[in-house]
Amino acid sequence: MGIFFPDCGVPTGRSGGQKLFFAAVAAAHVAILGLLAVAVPSERLAELAHPIAVRLIELAPEAPPPPQPKPPPPRPKPATPVSAPPPVLAVASPVESPVAASFTVAPQPPAPVSEPVIVAAPAPAPAPAPAPTPALIDARFDADYLDNPKPLYPHASRRLGEEGKVVLRVFVSAEGDAKQVEVKRSSGFQRLDLAAEKAVARWRFVPARRGEQAVTAWVVVPIVFSLNNES
Repeated sequence: MGIFFPDCGVPTGRSGGQKLFFAAVAAAHVAILGLLAVAVPSERLAELAHPIAVRLIELAPEAPPPPQPKPPPPRPKPATPVSAPPPVLAVASPVESPVAASFTVAPQPPAPVSEPVIVAAPAPAPAPAPAPTPALIDARFDADYLDNPKPLYPHASRRLGEEGKVVLRVFVSAEGDAKQVEVKRSSGFQRLDLAAEKAVARWRFVPARRGEQAVTAWVVVPIVFSLNNES
């Protein structure tokens, strides 16, 4: 009768632990056989001396442990703006002059002021040239059709022999009337001057004219008193 060792569930890998297990099993067999030889009669040992069948169960290799989940990749840190280093201003080292130089800073000219643009207004159209003024034609008092009477010679002036020339200034209207009579130059005798004024104040005149239009104007009237012309 053979001895069968049940499957103890011990892994049969080829590692060092498996080797120790097999050695322990063999030693146990030897010890059992020794005990049997002492306690069991030889006849019984002959019956029991059958080959022992040992079956090694090939265990499936250990399954590799499940892969651990990979940790999430670290989130990238926001880039910290790197401030540009302040520019380094190079200061030119003053060049020592053998002779101390003196100078004057000229004042800064004022900022230019933009002058307003003046747009010239269009020149007005030239006024039409005035028509030439017609010449003034003086008033007349010597026309035959006027039939103006001669001044009366005063009796006192005749008796006293008073003679002379009176120059009168007469303002003639546009209708030909004597509106005003003045003595411009006396004859030297008041009676002769008054006789001349009275006569001319009743005269009719051809009025002065400017072109075709009758106008008022002054006219000079000389009156001569002479006894030689008396009849």
